[in-house]
Amino acid sequence: MRFIIPTDHPSLPGHFPGRPIVPGVVLLDRVIEAIEADHGPLPPLRLPQVKFLKPLLPEEAASVELLGEAPRWRFRVLREHELLASGEIVAEARDAA
Repeated sequence: MRFIIPTDHPSLPGHFPGRPIVPGVVLLDRVIEAIEADHGPLPPLRLPQVKFLKPLLPEEAASVELLGEAPRWRFRVLREHELLASGEIVAEARDAA
């Protein structure tokens, strides 16, 4: 899944003034969107491992790559072929009511 965070995204003011970068939580939102696009709404999630390696600037194109299957996925966020973030997301078991 490819994405671009626009310069008017509400997370950018104050992160950081004069040279905004896309917050890591926004990258993680895009990872979750990519998983939900294939699997529907997810139960609560754990992030046992996340590494942010390089910043993403507003208006730069990036993509999410996913490996694995429910309930555990490894992910990479890339700008072209440059690794920006990687990690693992685990969906918790849904409670049976």
